[in-house]
Amino acid sequence: MPVTVQAVRDSLSRIPGPDGRTPLDRSAALSEIVIQGDKVMFSIAVDPRRAAEFEGLRRAAADAASKVAGVGSVLVSLTAEQAPNASPASAAPAQPHGHSHRQPTQASPDDKKLPGVAHIVAVASGKGGVGKSTTAANFALALKALGLKVGLLDADIYGPSVPRLFNVHGQPEVSEREKLIPMQPFGLKVMSIGFLVDEEAPMVWRGPMVMSAVTQLLRDVEWAPLDVLVVDMPPGTGDAQLTLAQNVPLSGAVIVSTPQDLALIDARRGIAMFQKVQVPILGVVENMSYFVCPNCGSRHDIFAHGGAKAEAERLGVTFLGEVPLTMDIRERSDSGRPIVVSAPESPQTAIYLSIASAVW
Repeated sequence: MPVTVQAVRDSLSRIPGPDGRTPLDRSAALSEIVIQGDKVMFSIAVDPRRAAEFEGLRRAAADAASKVAGVGSVLVSLTAEQAPNASPASAAPAQPHGHSHRQPTQASPDDKKLPGVAHIVAVASGKGGVGKSTTAANFALALKALGLKVGLLDADIYGPSVPRLFNVHGQPEVSEREKLIPMQPFGLKVMSIGFLVDEEAPMVWRGPMVMSAVTQLLRDVEWAPLDVLVVDMPPGTGDAQLTLAQNVPLSGAVIVSTPQDLALIDARRGIAMFQKVQVPILGVVENMSYFVCPNCGSRHDIFAHGGAKAEAERLGVTFLGEVPLTMDIRERSDSGRPIVVSAPESPQTAIYLSIASAVW
């Protein structure tokens, strides 16, 4: 029998909500309940100043939901809504069922650091469809080719691409320290929400659940030791980007754009967002910069050319390089064999290595 939302709600009816009186299933603090196969996910909104006190509530809710017939795994998040006129407060981390609470609601600079991770670099774009995830995957592999210890976090909650880019599937195991163990395709430590949910399942999550999921993928994963953690950001300038900027010390951001004016408008927004939260811009990559016909060898500037370079110069940020639009990159990405590892001597790989060297 499939798991139903009502069955989960019934299991939560015996647990008092954050006010101590209202049953959790009728509490306004309970988010929508998301069910994907045998997986159940929901969040509980609490006062950010008292987040640590509600870990027992989170654990009780996870235990109750796990006892529903047919449930295989439960993910319960504590989310901390920011009060009006208050200073920015980070959401309490999402905790897999059985995990202990570790992270304070408002992290100090030292608490924000990921133990054993020297640098965190965000790969971002102002809009979707510019090849950001493909760029992030090959960029991370290029950093590894330089001899660095590298991880890749797929923070695109609504459209995770990393499982397909690396042809990696299945749920990650849990360590003795009750943290998720990253997958390791091609020697790269990789984590994605796509490993925890079905590939075709829609992620109908509101902002607080997104922020909690991103925080969990940062805090509750065995990343260390790493020289660089590359974060494949979701497109845009919303909750996930702000959560990362406020919760971890980003060493900088790499902005990916195509050359045409429409994409550059959105890239400007991405740059401005990171600058507003005082994250350094490490540079701009012009992706799909040009197309070389595999038959005749002629070059075609399908999306115009040079726009990202001109924009980088105008804004006074580093231009990292041009990545062409090629069938080879596309085919290897679709088959789970990124070009940096499957064609290490190719001219395209040389471009990614150049970008990685410049950023490092």
